[in-house]
Amino acid sequence: MTTTAASKQALGAYGEQVALRHLVEQGMVLLDRNWRCSEGEIDLVLKDGPALVVCEVKTRSSLVCGSPQEAVGVVKLERLARLAERWREERGVHPPEVRVDVVAVLRGPRGAAQVEHVRGVV
Repeated sequence: MTTTAASKQALGAYGEQVALRHLVEQGMVLLDRNWRCSEGEIDLVLKDGPALVVCEVKTRSSLVCGSPQEAVGVVKLERLARLAERWREERGVHPPEVRVDVVAVLRGPRGAAQVEHVRGVV
């Protein structure tokens, strides 16, 4: 693994931890993390009251390449909706509501990371 790949992986892991802490502080309960199947990966699966939440976490260290939210396009959101269904089938879970959220983490050179939680993008 090159330094660039390692630093991107470390930034992503940092962002997921920040996002998870933020969501748990909001009262959500973690059910699964980095769940994978042949179609892709879900960063975080949580319970928010009766709702099942599939959460995509995007982390950036600057806005040079755009905001973290801009990195989550329609194709990714459609895949996350399919992955949510696969996760539910595998676990035999049938919540009354399923939603896809995005948590954008911006880690600047100093201070605490900025976190933006967008609920129900799908």
